[in-house]
Amino acid sequence: MEIWIPFTIAAAFLQNLRSMLQKRATGNLSTNGASYTRFLYALPFVWLYVGWLSLEQTLPAPNGTFLLYCLSGGVAQIIATATLVAAFTHGNFAVGTAFSKTEAAQTALLGLILLGDTLSGWAAGGILLSFVGVVVLSNPGRLGRLLRGNRAMVLGLVSGGGLAVASVSYRAAALSLPEGDFLIRSGCTLAVAVTLQVLIMAAYLRVREPEQITRVLRSWRSSLWVGLVGAAASALWFAAMTLVNAGLVRALGQVELLFSFAASIWFFGERVRSKEVVGAALVVTGLLLLLL
Repeated sequence: MEIWIPFTIAAAFLQNLRSMLQKRATGNLSTNGASYTRFLYALPFVWLYVGWLSLEQTLPAPNGTFLLYCLSGGVAQIIATATLVAAFTHGNFAVGTAFSKTEAAQTALLGLILLGDTLSGWAAGGILLSFVGVVVLSNPGRLGRLLRGNRAMVLGLVSGGGLAVASVSYRAAALSLPEGDFLIRSGCTLAVAVTLQVLIMAAYLRVREPEQITRVLRSWRSSLWVGLVGAAASALWFAAMTLVNAGLVRALGQVELLFSFAASIWFFGERVRSKEVVGAALVVTGLLLLLL
C-alpha cells in the first residue's frame, strides 16, 4: 500500500475528531472566532513538528514562489470555510455540504491546469461516483431539491473551489522547495501557511470582532486539544498532497463522511434508511476505484 493512502485516511479521521472537539470547545464564540481557534492553537504544535523534523535534516530555504502559494492557499482556505458557513445560513445544510464536496473534482481539474497532474480513467470515475454518493448521503429529501438550492448551491460550489485552490496551492508550495523529503517540505508549507492564517484572521478580528480575540484566548484549556488534533490532521493532509495528486487525496478524504455516518449509527443509535445505505455504498465503491 502506498503511504499516502493511510496518511489520508488517518487525516480524515482526525479531522472528524477535531470537528467534534471544536463544537464542544467553542460554544460561546462566533463563527470567525471558532475558526480562529483552529489556526491559533494549531500553530505551536505545527512549529514543534517542524522543529522535530529539523533535527534530522536541514530546513529547505523558502523562495518567493513558495511564499506566494502558501499565501494563496491560506486565504483560499479561510474563504472556503466562511462560504460554507454562509451556505448553511442562507440555504440549508444538505445543499451547502453536497456542493462543497465538488472540491475533489475541482482540485483534480485545477491540478491538471496548474501542475500538469493527471488522473487515470478509474480515478476520474471514482471521484464522480463518490460525489454522487456524497450527494445521496448529504441530502435528506429528494435529490432534485439540490438544484433549487439557489444561493446555498452557489456558496457550496465556491467553498469547494476554495478548498481546491488551497489544496493545489499547498502541493505547489511544497514542490517548489529546493530540497528535503516530503515530510520536511510539507511540514514547512504547513507551518508557514498556518502562521499566515493566524496573522490574517487576527487582523480581521481586531477590526471587525475585537471581543472574539479575548474569548478565543480564554478558551485555551479546551481549544488546545482542538489545535493538537487539527495540527496532526493537517500534517497528514499536507504530507499526502506532497506525495500525489491533490485531487486523489481530497477524493479519498471523503471517507470522513463515512466516519460520521458510522458514528451516527453506533454512538447515537440513529435509524439508517435504505437511501443512506445506497449513498454509503456509492462512496465506498468510488473510493475503491481511486485505488486501482
